[in-house]
Amino acid sequence: MLHQTTNTAFHPQARVVSRPSVSVIGLGYVGAVSTACLAGLGHRVIGVDLDPVKVDAIATGRAPIHEKDLDRLLGDGVADGLISATNDLATAVVETDITFVSVGTPTAEDGGCDDRYIRAAARSIGEGLARKAAFHVVVMRCSIPPGTTLDVMVPEIEAASGLKVGADFGVCFNPEFLREGVAVEDFHNPPKTVIGVTDDVTADLMCKLYADVDADPVVTSIEVAEMVKYVDNVWHATKVTFANEVGRLCKPLDVDSHEVMDIFVRDTKLNLSPYYLKPGFAYGGSCLPKEVRAVTHIARNLGVDLPLIGALERSNATQIAEAARLVKATGARRVAVLGLAFKPGTDDLRESPILEVIAELQEAGIEITAHDPAITAETRIEAQLAYVVHAAQGLGQLATGLRDMLAADASDAVAGADAIIVTHAHPDYRALAAATDKPVIDVARLWKSRANQPSNLCGIGW
Repeated sequence: MLHQTTNTAFHPQARVVSRPSVSVIGLGYVGAVSTACLAGLGHRVIGVDLDPVKVDAIATGRAPIHEKDLDRLLGDGVADGLISATNDLATAVVETDITFVSVGTPTAEDGGCDDRYIRAAARSIGEGLARKAAFHVVVMRCSIPPGTTLDVMVPEIEAASGLKVGADFGVCFNPEFLREGVAVEDFHNPPKTVIGVTDDVTADLMCKLYADVDADPVVTSIEVAEMVKYVDNVWHATKVTFANEVGRLCKPLDVDSHEVMDIFVRDTKLNLSPYYLKPGFAYGGSCLPKEVRAVTHIARNLGVDLPLIGALERSNATQIAEAARLVKATGARRVAVLGLAFKPGTDDLRESPILEVIAELQEAGIEITAHDPAITAETRIEAQLAYVVHAAQGLGQLATGLRDMLAADASDAVAGADAIIVTHAHPDYRALAAATDKPVIDVARLWKSRANQPSNLCGIGW
């Protein structure tokens, strides 16, 4: 806990402004940038840290890290009486309306997240809240596992303050998306502003706080906001790894990897876009599985190790296996499959992942009925088989018997079934899923909001 206040703590000459005042706990990279940029927007900001060197630097308008424009903003903030610094966390909370928590969350011995600094900060925040009557908002900015804000930080604050979250104080998870070297620019032009909250008062205050830099922030739950931060960084790591594997593959083939990737990133319709980036069922079709195998084969013949690309088939197979497991868990002896092609709007059965599921269910003695608006008794199933003779075991096993499973209408397929698996987000399938009390395994995300989906529905990734 923090007790002693440095002689650079608070500026009595700080001018009164209408904007909410902010205390920033942790004056490292994120905390220092937040302090400077919030002051630049006109907020009174108190920086808090145990390190006297950082406290002195912020209090005198000097950047404790190297970052473009940070010195200037800090100097202006101190000169305007908007920035001060202290090691007395509880008092900083008393003196402000919002507290940003930007303490360290290093890797723990077991590989998880070390939350000791969060707990220590939370206890001191609670001590400060106990000394004030006004509603205060605590904003977590650190990268933490989903659930940490509400299950770790909030209980510590409540125990130390005797107050209740939502009634006496608000809590928010507000991840930062700052790139080192251009962090000040990113603060003022964010790729997105995510505000995870549990109450409307906190949401309104946080939206107003960021109004000058983002008029349309994303307001969501705390747990979703926590996960977004992790997913963002894992995705960035994936991109780096993918590009490096492309480079390793290209070099022995004497192909310019940078030219390849320069062309690759020009495609913002598929390659760099929301397309494909939604949890759902496994990939399939005539292209993706085949090309992944081809690239893996090329790399193996060249003696090039591509762990990321090489793991794609295994990960895809795991998604197929999970769908089959969910169906088997219902105990059904007859299952209706709604959607057979590898994606809606086509009659292409080549490497459709649901066929692998059907094959596994049949091996377990489960009877299958099926429907797909594009698949009929006239569909040339055998013609598609030749294309994937060395790839799709499921289609090979089903080629001669698939017609016998087909129902003329989706309702007919469902009528005698004990459970249903839906692979296409077709309106008719959604209506059938909503009308039945049978178990429904949904691998297509029939409802955008989980709150709207029936209680008998189980999603593969939601």
